[in-house]
Amino acid sequence: MPPLYSNLQPDARDSLELASLASSSPSEATTETDSRPSISSSRRASLERDDPLDSAKPASFRGGRPENHARTFSSVSSTFEFAHNLFPLSSTAAAGYAPLGAPTSATLASGGFGAGSLEKHKTLTYLNGLSLIVGLIIGSGIFSSPSQVNVNAGSPGAALIIWVFAGVLAWTGAASYAELGGAIPLNGGAQIYLSKIFGELAGFLFTWVAVLVLKPGGNAIVAIIMGEYLVRAFIGPEAETVSPWINKAVALVGLFLVTFLNCVSTRLGTRINDMLMFLKFVALLGVTVIGIVVAITGYTFSGTANTDWKNHAWFEGTKMDPSAWAVALYAGLWAFDGWDNTNYVVGEFRNPSRDLPRVIHTAMPLVIISYILANIAYFFVLPFDTINSSNTVAVTFGAKVFGPAGSLVLALIVSASCFGALNSSTFTSSRLVYVAGKEGYIPSFFGRLGTGTGTEEPLAISTSTIRTRSWLTKKLASLFGDEDTGLFFTPIPALALNASLTAAYCLVGEFSTLVTFYGVAGYTFYFITVLGLIVLRVREPNLERPYRAWISTPIIFCCVSLFLLSRAVFAQPLQTLIVVGFVVAGVPVYYLRRVRVQRARNHLVKREASEGGDGSGRWWKFWRWGRGR
Repeated sequence: MPPLYSNLQPDARDSLELASLASSSPSEATTETDSRPSISSSRRASLERDDPLDSAKPASFRGGRPENHARTFSSVSSTFEFAHNLFPLSSTAAAGYAPLGAPTSATLASGGFGAGSLEKHKTLTYLNGLSLIVGLIIGSGIFSSPSQVNVNAGSPGAALIIWVFAGVLAWTGAASYAELGGAIPLNGGAQIYLSKIFGELAGFLFTWVAVLVLKPGGNAIVAIIMGEYLVRAFIGPEAETVSPWINKAVALVGLFLVTFLNCVSTRLGTRINDMLMFLKFVALLGVTVIGIVVAITGYTFSGTANTDWKNHAWFEGTKMDPSAWAVALYAGLWAFDGWDNTNYVVGEFRNPSRDLPRVIHTAMPLVIISYILANIAYFFVLPFDTINSSNTVAVTFGAKVFGPAGSLVLALIVSASCFGALNSSTFTSSRLVYVAGKEGYIPSFFGRLGTGTGTEEPLAISTSTIRTRSWLTKKLASLFGDEDTGLFFTPIPALALNASLTAAYCLVGEFSTLVTFYGVAGYTFYFITVLGLIVLRVREPNLERPYRAWISTPIIFCCVSLFLLSRAVFAQPLQTLIVVGFVVAGVPVYYLRRVRVQRARNHLVKREASEGGDGSGRWWKFWRWGRGR
């Protein structure tokens, strides 16, 4: 699936300019622009001071821009100025292309502009993106329970086919998201894409489901598995009889540790991801090599090696029931889930148009190959029946080959893998919550950086206090702090909200319903988002796309997603109705929030009008007479 990069059209404006919501040059300021209502452009203000097309600023393109291409930003529209017609993102007018969101009114003073913007401080590299997506996909599934695929496929050969097919399907979704991320290079992932393509309601409903259930629920599952394996590593087989609250306590400790590390700095969170990504690949490579050695030598700690792989045909017992294959495919897709999470942080990439497709098309084949080789190694060492019945395949594998020591080592590796997945998921989940706060979907406090004091430029603070900082503080900042912003300039309120919700799910611990909810709701929004890519191709043919997926790619993904969703509707209608009910419940919340913001804006406008607009409305503010605010 090689990447296809588009040839830029002469009249195409670059996608980052569209994403930063810039207007035309001053000489064209009087030109009539598209008068149709627009989508939210609340983050224009936070990007205003760091124009991504200004060669003198960090986010600029390498080639700069023409000297006569001055940029102006007009007033910022409120989050809840909703469009009846959301297009075009790049509609042609006499003066060129209109911005993504034409301003309609001033935003609230309390809008989510506190503490700057993550998009202004681009720190993520290709390696960081690769470690994020690999760290999220390779969690516990391949190490613990590939049995759902094997049981429903019926044979080792059929199971390997399912793993390949699931991986390729996930790859088609990831490639589709890569095109969307290049065309709309902002943080937020599906939340932003749905808002720009289908309207604010679609973006809000995704936020409603993802922030409250999908992200914290998925994090809770990973945290609990991490706790179980860590307890098993230190206690041994007796871990089966240990109170589940001990596992949950360990999970909560890991959760709060990951949250704190991501609060410290973006640099520290991504460094942990980078290290654990290499650990995961080394572990999977080690499992593969050990499996091959055992198959060749026939030696294990227990003495007698497994011979099922030689004595039985690999496709013997393959099931022909389409519903069984659908369940197997569903389980395989669950193991590959996480391919979309790099899009949540695409606005922080130093070169998103180049790095995002490279990350996708490097990570997906690596993960697919690793999964196939690991499963082959399991088949070489363990009987097929053992693999199908075990929820701790990697630990059983280690015990079979090396005895108790192997069991301990593999348990620690699985714990570390889960810790890495939890760290990656926490990193991206916080960006989703942060963007939701910036866009006004949730209280703007969660769209702040740092401690939420509203400080716009952290560098000013660090410059004024540099003489008073201790040697230790300076050393810590140089080791772990971000290059431009230092320590604790991260979405701390968003991280705190995500940690609180995840902890609640850990304590409740009812995961069977949550897994079904995750599958139905997750793939519903996957389908709608990738469908939006096709819609955007039709309605916005001139929008620059640094990366273009084959048109067959989103079509294949949408078709298979519909098949999986239809199976869920017929197989588990009650739980599907619960999912639909929860999503629909977000609609009145959306409109209530809209009314509340509209009232607050009207109150602000009336107050400014009563003050004369320039501060001269109050006689005692004599120092403001004759000058604007």
